Amino acid sequence: MKAKLHYNVRFLMPVFFLMASLSVSSQIIINAPTPADNPNLAGSDPWNIICAGVGGFNQYYAKVSYAGAPNVGNEFILELSDASGSFSSATELSRSSDNAAVQNPGFEFAIPPTTRGEGYKLRVRSTSPASTSAESAAYSMYYMDVTSNINISDNGSGTPPGTICSTDPITLQVDNISNPETYQYIWYKSGSPITGETSHTLNVSTSGIYQAFIYYGPNCTGSGNTDSNFVNVTIGSAGMGVGINTPSKTSLCAGDTETLSIDSTDPSWSYQWYKDTQKIIGATGTSYTVDSNNAAFEGDYQVEISATGICNERSTAVTITNADNFTITQAGLANIVVLPSQPETLSVTTTATTPNFQWFRNGSPIGTNQSTLTITEDGTYYVEVTQNGGTCPGTKKNSDTFTAVTPSSFEISIDYASAYSSCANDNVLVEVTNIAAVADDGVKTDVTAALASSFTYQWSKDSSNVDGATSKSISLTETSENGAYQLTAVIDAHNISSNTLPVTLKSNETLTISATHLVYCSASDAITISTSTNLVGESFEWVKNGVAMSNSTDLELTVTEPAAYRLIIDRNGCPLTSNEITISSLNEDLITIDSGNDVVFPEGSSKTITASGGTGYTWYNNDNTEIGNSSSVTLTTEGTYTLVAQIENCEIVKQFTASYLDVFNVPNVITPNGDGSNDQWTIPNSYSNKSDVNVIIYNSKGMEVLNVLGYQNNWPESSASFAKQNMVYYYIIKKASETLKQGTITVIR
Repeated sequence: MKAKLHYNVRFLMPVFFLMASLSVSSQIIINAPTPADNPNLAGSDPWNIICAGVGGFNQYYAKVSYAGAPNVGNEFILELSDASGSFSSATELSRSSDNAAVQNPGFEFAIPPTTRGEGYKLRVRSTSPASTSAESAAYSMYYMDVTSNINISDNGSGTPPGTICSTDPITLQVDNISNPETYQYIWYKSGSPITGETSHTLNVSTSGIYQAFIYYGPNCTGSGNTDSNFVNVTIGSAGMGVGINTPSKTSLCAGDTETLSIDSTDPSWSYQWYKDTQKIIGATGTSYTVDSNNAAFEGDYQVEISATGICNERSTAVTITNADNFTITQAGLANIVVLPSQPETLSVTTTATTPNFQWFRNGSPIGTNQSTLTITEDGTYYVEVTQNGGTCPGTKKNSDTFTAVTPSSFEISIDYASAYSSCANDNVLVEVTNIAAVADDGVKTDVTAALASSFTYQWSKDSSNVDGATSKSISLTETSENGAYQLTAVIDAHNISSNTLPVTLKSNETLTISATHLVYCSASDAITISTSTNLVGESFEWVKNGVAMSNSTDLELTVTEPAAYRLIIDRNGCPLTSNEITISSLNEDLITIDSGNDVVFPEGSSKTITASGGTGYTWYNNDNTEIGNSSSVTLTTEGTYTLVAQIENCEIVKQFTASYLDVFNVPNVITPNGDGSNDQWTIPNSYSNKSDVNVIIYNSKGMEVLNVLGYQNNWPESSASFAKQNMVYYYIIKKASETLKQGTITVIR
């Protein structure tokens, strides 16, 4: 076989450098973008301002021209400045890889909803090669997200007034849009704009007709349709100073009346009286009489005047109170159980001045003039309090009633003191929750607060008394205490039993299982899972992937396939679940060699290879001689090497080839004539057969004829591909985005 020939054709080098400058390092000059016609609309006029948002419209075009040829894969990006024309935080509007479309019809874009200003500019960037255009002229651009009528009202009340009459300045405010403070406005007074007022609020101190618009610049505001309602504001003088004449008394007794009157009148005025800011129907005279016989007569009274040419004016309030309004408060429980051996005391407190007390039982007077009464009988009790001093002596009031019962029996209920679920809690408190006294007629009265401390108690579990459990509650913390609980309560001759509550607590012990190995190597492999907990005499089961196994009664589990395993023991009716152990299949891909299956290094040097993913490593050379037993090994000669890696109890064998680095250059001439010599483009092994090295070949027209990773020195596959005697191709060898080598290939036939 003939030796390979690596030609170096000098006359092709200028062609190569020209091609390299055009296809690899080309430069382009991008002109400033300009507005373009929207091909989807009638007419052919480019935009010169942007008023977006009306009816949802937000589609515009901008075109760009450039000199030079962009590289393959280039993208043009249209960017928008901020409102001052700065691109320091540019916004991307559109991007395109179509070199022709960006010139005509241009980029299609929509402006962001936050766009509002007069100084926006456009520019265009390219990605390959990287270049940036000049900035465009400044344009007025507004996205009008509000395009309906706004509402203005006094202090933003939401009510659109047609007329406001006020003695003091008022504040008009936009009230029907979100975040109104983020917009600028034009305010008008009687048809003329108010200079300098751009906020969503306006302080009004002079009379006039007021209106507002959202300001979308000098060109777009009229398109926004945001004109507000009109408000006719009249700012009056200091007012008439009306008030209510000082009444003879402001604290009324039962049966009293008091006439309130305005302190000045005018035939042209109309009057309206108010109580607690609400109109009093029919009270439209110069005076109003307050009658203590009317329910809820207490309150704040005002009078308001109105007339043509003046602003409505309301007087300062006069407060009328109820002199009889003393209180009686029960001191203690309203529902009482009376037992033969336990007299009960009823008690009240009062705010009455110099009070007298008269107690009643079932409507009949009993007792003495005291705020307390000791009782031993059932019945309905109340006290009548007479006020003997103060503004209104002789006033009488009755307290709320006390209900005293003599029970024929009791009912007692127990419940969990906090959230409880069977086998979910490891402790629980069970307690008395309700004690009811049951009368002869079956009526039940809650006496928990009154009598809970008077009973004696005994707790039982599964019908057997629990030693020492004689309080209103019982605390349970052990699984050995699981069972059905009931409480017996005794008072006088009454011996009652509660409802029954089941208690099933989970164990708070930890159950742990372990495995001899966690990786299942092959069908002949056996893995044992066990626990240090003694399973003899226990009720338990082994679970695989959540399902009980047929051999679930084995004290140790022999595993013959990958899965997730657990152990569950029955602890007093609750499952005690172990940790989960996952047995995985052996995955050979877990073992990796950092340099791959083909190692290349210069002859006379060395190469250190490192493996990972295993728990142990043994390296062998071509003669099957061990050359290392750590994760790394250093090679000095070429050949075939073997790595035996351990993952726990499993072995994985990987082979790789080491070869010396080719020292010849990338050839620039091949002769595919079928003679077996130099028929294919053979490149050094530092580039060939590398999965991360990309080889690309172009013909003289710039068309791609080969683009592969891991090139195997097999191009061209046939000499029939070449129509001419001598043809020139261009190649690029890349690793990721880095160009390792580039040049020309001349094919001579």
